[in-house]
Amino acid sequence: MVEGRDVPALVQAADGRGQLTRLPAFALFAAIVNAAGLPIYIYAPKYYADTYGVSLTALGALLAALRLVDVVQDPALGWVSERLDRRKALAVTGGVVLLALAMLGLFAVPPPVAPLWWFGITITALFSAFSFLTINFYAQGIAKAGTGDDGHVRLAAWRETGALLGICAAAIAPTLLMGAVAAPFAVFAWGFAVLALVAAVVMWPEWRGRTVAEATPIRTILSDGITRRLLLLALVNATPLAVSSTLFLFYVDGRLQAPGWEGPLLVLFFLAAACSSPFWSALARRFGAKRVLLAAMALAVVSFGYTLRLGAGDQVAFAIVCVLSGASIGADLTLLPAMFARRMAVVSPNGGQGFGLWSLVNKLTLAFAAVVLLPLLEQAGFVSGGDSPAGALTLLTWLYAGVPCGLKLLAIALLWATPLEERGSGAI
Repeated sequence: MVEGRDVPALVQAADGRGQLTRLPAFALFAAIVNAAGLPIYIYAPKYYADTYGVSLTALGALLAALRLVDVVQDPALGWVSERLDRRKALAVTGGVVLLALAMLGLFAVPPPVAPLWWFGITITALFSAFSFLTINFYAQGIAKAGTGDDGHVRLAAWRETGALLGICAAAIAPTLLMGAVAAPFAVFAWGFAVLALVAAVVMWPEWRGRTVAEATPIRTILSDGITRRLLLLALVNATPLAVSSTLFLFYVDGRLQAPGWEGPLLVLFFLAAACSSPFWSALARRFGAKRVLLAAMALAVVSFGYTLRLGAGDQVAFAIVCVLSGASIGADLTLLPAMFARRMAVVSPNGGQGFGLWSLVNKLTLAFAAVVLLPLLEQAGFVSGGDSPAGALTLLTWLYAGVPCGLKLLAIALLWATPLEERGSGAI
């Protein structure tokens, strides 16, 4: 049975039987990969809407269509990941190069075709590279941490702190550059490309000479009840972040009527998440990740609920909300991947196909935000950067805060009902 499978010793061989070394390299690589994820979902639709006049409905439909590609692509990339073995270093480096080129195409190259089509081409390349790198990166974490409970939480603390700092940098860089250069997004793209290549070099030793465990069929992974429950939990729990991230710039500009505050508030949110990550990790090692994550989810519900009361001129109060909700997201991004990685160490030690599924469910949340929320706003009369009717602003508030609040309550119920092994104070 899956629950009784032993993890092959070779899974731990990469770091001297599970010793956690070179963790800063993991943090740096996580920073670069994640800088190309959520911040791009935040900035790219608004950038193409404001710069090239592409409609929100068209952008939302295109982003949703790309998620249909992920249904096939992400599990396939997981299958490829499990079979790369010693060629993984070259494959991952190629993925980094594609990521850098796609970022340059998205922001630094004027569209040589219709802007909507160019957006589709470059964003597809960007998120395909993002998926491939994320799957391999998290799968490597299973081998890195071995079978110990504390190992996955410690690795997750370094990895997710680096990821959140990368998100912070990507979130604030375009805003800072707007006052200094003529083409801030182009400069951001070039800076990202250079740093991506540096991260690839730093991470190279982690891939070389890697011996992998036997590939696990995807049906074996999905036959495990706890794995299915964790995937469902990831889907429900990540959707609030996808919703709030997609609507963040529109909310600050339209509802709070605080132009110029977008960058600082966005950085405050992700900086709170990054700073809280080691804190949540320490609490999880002492009290267990499940209990700690439930507490963090409750904090998120309170934060989103209070946001429903805010309106024009309430940016200071919203800054406090950003700190609290950002801290709760820090727990989500640190502890849930650690829980899933710990389960994969039992179910699928190679980890590639498991994290292919993990990547898929997380990106499906972004599809929901793009295909449902953006068209709803446009139909209600919301105008990005312009005057919107009161009804559209009320809808924006409920979509931004009310929908995530309800989803978080559902996630709390799912986590409460999910049986997870408790092995000592550091159990996950």
